[in-house]
Amino acid sequence: MSSSPSKIALFIDGANLHATSRSLGFDIDYKRLLQEFQSRGILLRAFYYSAVIEDQEFSSIRPLLDWLDYNGYTVVTKPTKEFVDSFGRRKVKGNMDVELAVHAMEMAGDVDEMVLFSGDGTFRSLVEAVQRRGVRVSVVSTMATQPPMIADELRRQADVFTDLMELRAAIGRDLSTRPPPRERGDVRGPPLRADTAAPRPEPDELIP
Repeated sequence: MSSSPSKIALFIDGANLHATSRSLGFDIDYKRLLQEFQSRGILLRAFYYSAVIEDQEFSSIRPLLDWLDYNGYTVVTKPTKEFVDSFGRRKVKGNMDVELAVHAMEMAGDVDEMVLFSGDGTFRSLVEAVQRRGVRVSVVSTMATQPPMIADELRRQADVFTDLMELRAAIGRDLSTRPPPRERGDVRGPPLRADTAAPRPEPDELIP
């Protein structure tokens, strides 16, 4: 008798995944990403985390967030905070680590596997805590850049480390083939049957 399919949840650190894919020279096709993990088991939830600048008339990342929200993802956002550093430069701070960790712990009793799209070493303790509850944790980032985007302690803690380059054929889209910009109001697409991929994210400068 074959074993039942694994119950999976995805946790995507939006800014981190965007930086990682761009460093490797491609964009993420979020429609194909969802389909890839739906083919691997029962995908219970796909979380996407992003901080947004609320006081801007139009944020460059908003079309992506709206598309994801209408096409099978659970989008979690919060406003960024602005400050001036010691050199007088304007910086925007947006950190979604706590929100991601809370949701991961809440889901731990319902899934067999969690897939974390981030190389941030601060998630090592979260991965360890989830593993103690019997959940298998896969981490997706890359070691193909110099320096690597994946923190060594996070890579070692994960049950499985997958280099994002290995997924490029399945979920990637070349930067040169990205679709033209949409009109601001054109953000909805038919759930999981859109003929075009999600618009490319261009998040404003965020620091952890």
